[in-house]
Amino acid sequence: MYLLTGQEDYLRNQYKNKLTKALLGDGDTMNLNFFSGKEATPLSIIDIAETLPFLAERRVIVLENTGLLKGSQEALADYLKETPETTFFVMSEKEVDKRSKVYKAVKQKGYVCEFNEQDENTLRKWIKQSFAKENKQIEERALAIFLNKTGTDMSGIKTEMEKLICYCHEKDVITSEDVEAVTTERITNRIFDMIRAVAERNQKQALDLYYDLLALKEPPMRIMALIARQFNLLLQVKVLKEKGHDSRYIGEKVGLQPFIAKKYMEQSNGFKTWMLRQAVEDCVKADEDVKTGKLNDLMSVELLIIKYSSLQIER
Repeated sequence: MYLLTGQEDYLRNQYKNKLTKALLGDGDTMNLNFFSGKEATPLSIIDIAETLPFLAERRVIVLENTGLLKGSQEALADYLKETPETTFFVMSEKEVDKRSKVYKAVKQKGYVCEFNEQDENTLRKWIKQSFAKENKQIEERALAIFLNKTGTDMSGIKTEMEKLICYCHEKDVITSEDVEAVTTERITNRIFDMIRAVAERNQKQALDLYYDLLALKEPPMRIMALIARQFNLLLQVKVLKEKGHDSRYIGEKVGLQPFIAKKYMEQSNGFKTWMLRQAVEDCVKADEDVKTGKLNDLMSVELLIIKYSSLQIER
């Protein structure tokens, strides 16, 4: 049995498919069973696992984001300790509880591999190699802009690379202008830019970015949630920075790559710690006011932007 876990969906999916193909070969659907989400119950999995393969050496059961490795599933945990030799499991779970009995059983009997977010150097190498396979190169400045727009999610990066390859089909070198022309910026990046404008007390730019998101049909409450997340991250980064920690340590603690953590450290300079604490509390209060009908959702975000882009850093 193989357990693939971690936040990097692209790598988990890639190796799930490679393992399944290696175990079954091409085209064998008779001996492949797939379970995902809540449809995967211990009894249904055990029932299939007890079925002998049809005219083949193996039966492969793929479990994807079932949540079975986060809770107490004693029946499944006990079964995994004594599975038939002809049954193989490939499990792809974004989140697991390493204290659960199922996880311990899998670790004892099988192989566990974690796929977490890749660091900047790894992503740069992967992007360059991917373009090289298409006989293209990307300028260093263009690569920096590209990563800044896409973030570290490899699935998103893959999609944006494919767009660039199509756009530059007659060119050998991808430039900054090409990246700016076709690469889509993640909404989290726009939120980052909005909060940066707030930190710089550039109210007009912050509001313009908000109105741009509304024009893109982003729901105000989703924008609110992302603003709250941004303020919360900045607060954590600010506190750790004040304790003298570097970007690598801070990134590990808050779940950011060091080069992204460095950007948050710079942005946190525009706020005092008390301001960020208050901002997080104000986001919670605004969310409550909208849900209870005390405040309009569009206006709730607008008022937050106006308040913190007007607030003086001295107290």
